[in-house]
Amino acid sequence: MDGAYLREVLLQEKLNGKVRCLTCERRCEVAEGGLGWCRTRQNEGGTLYTLLYGNVSSLSANPIEKKPLYHFHPGSVALTAGSWSCNFNCPWCQNWDISKSPPRPGRYVSPEDFVTETARHGCQGTSISFNEPTLSLEWSLDVFRLARQRGLYNTYVTNGYMTPEALELLIEAGLDAMNVDIKGDAAAVKKHCGTDVEKVWRNCQEARKAGVHIEVTTLVIPTVNDDEGVLQGIARRIRQELGADTPWHCSGYYPAYKFTAPPTPLQNLEWVHDIGIEERLDFVYLGNVLGHPYENTYCPACGELLIRRRGLSVTQCRLKGNKCPRCRQAIPVVMGT
Repeated sequence: MDGAYLREVLLQEKLNGKVRCLTCERRCEVAEGGLGWCRTRQNEGGTLYTLLYGNVSSLSANPIEKKPLYHFHPGSVALTAGSWSCNFNCPWCQNWDISKSPPRPGRYVSPEDFVTETARHGCQGTSISFNEPTLSLEWSLDVFRLARQRGLYNTYVTNGYMTPEALELLIEAGLDAMNVDIKGDAAAVKKHCGTDVEKVWRNCQEARKAGVHIEVTTLVIPTVNDDEGVLQGIARRIRQELGADTPWHCSGYYPAYKFTAPPTPLQNLEWVHDIGIEERLDFVYLGNVLGHPYENTYCPACGELLIRRRGLSVTQCRLKGNKCPRCRQAIPVVMGT
């Protein structure tokens, strides 16, 4: 691997020749010359190094709605970077070509160049996404600090499996918003992803307490998480642990990578939307259903249409100072300047 991508890992613990990685909740113990589970961190001489610093596999200017973040700077654009690999092993991954690949030589992009490109593209903020951004922790921190100095916002699209120490560093560096995947209940996440969903819920709570804007996405997958009790449980925990005003995005699945279950029927997604409303969530959205009314934002008090969307585009925003123009209900949307 090109030396340009190598940086000493910030969060590590030395253990008599092995090194424990403290970046994500797998907390891998890596032997001399070995790699962690995600294959992005290597033990060289008793010190752990990341192979991903500035190693960009994908780069594009995306509407913030693509993350999806519907209540954070609606209509804005974020320069979005991805790298390689993941710390989950989901068999349905939609970005499997990069997330299932070990680090490969990509385009080296320094934090300074990335932030300069963000401004050059006329973007209002940054996003680290496509694969799991936690694996690019060291680069993320440097990007976020520079971006904040230039008045740009910073976002993550993540499975939420970072350690508390990593989350704290991200927040200190300038993380403003996260869309976090809640992939199912404990049994489904353990079976299909090999991880503990309670760590994800913990990070959502801690980030929200620290003032980070949180939205939750659940990819509704037949045979995995399309059980009424599972979905009710997710919706209930969002309300109880994150707040009823936390947006819940219920997205349609399409077969990808190793998973061959049929696509999520539209009527199933509409049923999930109704479950969220019955569980007293204020904002439940459908994803991957272009032009559906449930892409829009409605006032939870009076039902007035507030933000009209079509796919990734905001076609109308009727908020008046973050309030419903009809009943004056306050709407928790972070507006741009």
